[in-house]
Amino acid sequence: MLTYNPCRLCPRECRTDRSKVTGFCGCGDKIKVARAAIHYWEEPCISGKNGSGTVFFSGCTLGCCYCQNQKISAEAYGKEITTLRLSEIFLELQEKGAHNINLVTATQFLPGVIEALGYVKNKLHIPVVYNCGGYEKAETIKALEGYADIYLPDIKYFSGGLSLRYSGAADYFTIACKAVKEMIAQTGDLVYDSDGILKKGVIIRHLVLPGCRKDSFEILRWISSNLPPEKYMLSLMSQYTPFPVRSKDYPELNRKVTSFEYDSVVSEALRLGISCGYIQERSSAKEEYTPPFDLEGV
Repeated sequence: MLTYNPCRLCPRECRTDRSKVTGFCGCGDKIKVARAAIHYWEEPCISGKNGSGTVFFSGCTLGCCYCQNQKISAEAYGKEITTLRLSEIFLELQEKGAHNINLVTATQFLPGVIEALGYVKNKLHIPVVYNCGGYEKAETIKALEGYADIYLPDIKYFSGGLSLRYSGAADYFTIACKAVKEMIAQTGDLVYDSDGILKKGVIIRHLVLPGCRKDSFEILRWISSNLPPEKYMLSLMSQYTPFPVRSKDYPELNRKVTSFEYDSVVSEALRLGISCGYIQERSSAKEEYTPPFDLEGV
């Protein structure tokens, strides 16, 4: 059963009573949203021509030190709304012509999110995308069966040392692998409409980090050896953007990924025969790709 008390929604299992105090995610038991709007910067098969109806939830269960969305993930900026209002937002985004409903870091509010989706299940005619950092309990993903049509998880790290240093989660890889396998088990083969927009399936994202290309190689080798190639798409990303705030504690991250680093990861993926549905251009490492968190649509 999904509950806020004691909260065990994510692998942190902080077991707090979130009706009284905030959990590890920085949130209580009221849904908090920072932005709900049409978004054009996802993979082409997600954004398409009309854009993705993206809902950015406040807080985060992972807390990466290099997160581009620090304002909402670390500072929990946003507006509290009811589950009924969230269901209305889903329909409003659909009415605006969105190709899908894109739930970004929603795990900390999953009981309410599932309730809101239940309200509009018969009125929603576009896919629901579950967009997450990959650090998800397989049991939590199972609770989304019948509600999520597309999963958009990261696999960020292979090394427990890296995941501990940058995200405070030494068990990241083990957890993420189980979660991704559950996502694929739910969705099966990739399914597109006549315009090439994804209707069902899993897109695995991997962001290449400065100095971590060998760790990226290990992730790619695991994907190649353990996942059925016809049931996922790989999205390689070069958009890592350094911010000055990181320079003191993480000096090794205070630079962009080099062309050599990124190109070598792309080459390894191709060598392994992995289907790279999307290889991001090097020019994507820009702060402009971070959306404004201005409570639009909330």
